[in-house]
Amino acid sequence: MRTGHVREVVILGSGPAGLTAAIYAARADLNPLVLEGEPSSTGDQPGGQLMLTTEIENFPGFAQGTMGPQLMADMRTQAERFGADLAVEKATRVDLSTSPISIWAGDDEPPVRARTLIIATGARSLMLGLPNEARLIGHGVSTCATCDGFFFRDKPIAVVGGGDSAIEEALFLTKFASSVKIIHRRKELRASKIMQERAFRNEKIDFIWDSTVTDVLGTDHVEGVTIKDALTGHERDVELEGLFVAIGHAPNSALFEGQLELDANGYLLTYGGTKTAVPGVFACGDVQDHEYRQAITAAGSGCMAAIDAEKYLAALQHQLR
Repeated sequence: MRTGHVREVVILGSGPAGLTAAIYAARADLNPLVLEGEPSSTGDQPGGQLMLTTEIENFPGFAQGTMGPQLMADMRTQAERFGADLAVEKATRVDLSTSPISIWAGDDEPPVRARTLIIATGARSLMLGLPNEARLIGHGVSTCATCDGFFFRDKPIAVVGGGDSAIEEALFLTKFASSVKIIHRRKELRASKIMQERAFRNEKIDFIWDSTVTDVLGTDHVEGVTIKDALTGHERDVELEGLFVAIGHAPNSALFEGQLELDANGYLLTYGGTKTAVPGVFACGDVQDHEYRQAITAAGSGCMAAIDAEKYLAALQHQLR
């Protein structure tokens, strides 16, 4: 991987954004290097969040749907077909003040040097931290109503959380589910007033207040949850066929603190597309998108980042003439 020469493009991350960027950069004959990342205890892994998703029915071009891991495997093969180099390594340090940029990974020496860097490190859904929750991801446990709501038609489900995201998920899920319970650890919601009013008016939604989920029940699919009353300590089981965890997301941006601009929630700030404030550094996908967080929007921004990087390199080459 470290051949000593300066890379035109290095891409951090191998979800839809990173691999789309790799496809476009490779087809532009830029020979991109993709540091795919490494599996970790926090749920990070090559391929991103779609590796934890079963069937995907809303990605264009798949009339009968496709599986999340299969989609990522196909995108990876496509990137390799056009000449992208992929390494199952995770960047551990970057220096964006140098030109070329320096990126350390694996054994930390020597660094990879690149004229442009595309950051596609994604975000991770915050989870409850329950063993059965992790085991049943994709089998009734989900973090994305837009992705998975269709599969819960006429089924009783629950949403954990009390913010705008949780209420938005619950309202969306009423289009499919027979009933939606919102489980919240407090007596009042954190969501905006208008979102609260919509939820309170919806006949399919009811609330379980002052409660936390302590276990997810089921062998090969969700059959219910155990909840604990925060005031009395009493535990009881609630029968369900789906559990949506909506307690927030965290962008994988810690590597860039102090070198790039981040918003209050840690998302990378971009300008005029995918450009960051540092020339030659671009960001795409969920690490800079706190609003849409869909595979298709991540892929679209990965395409944009590769085109932005190609234009930057062309301008750089012109200056050197």
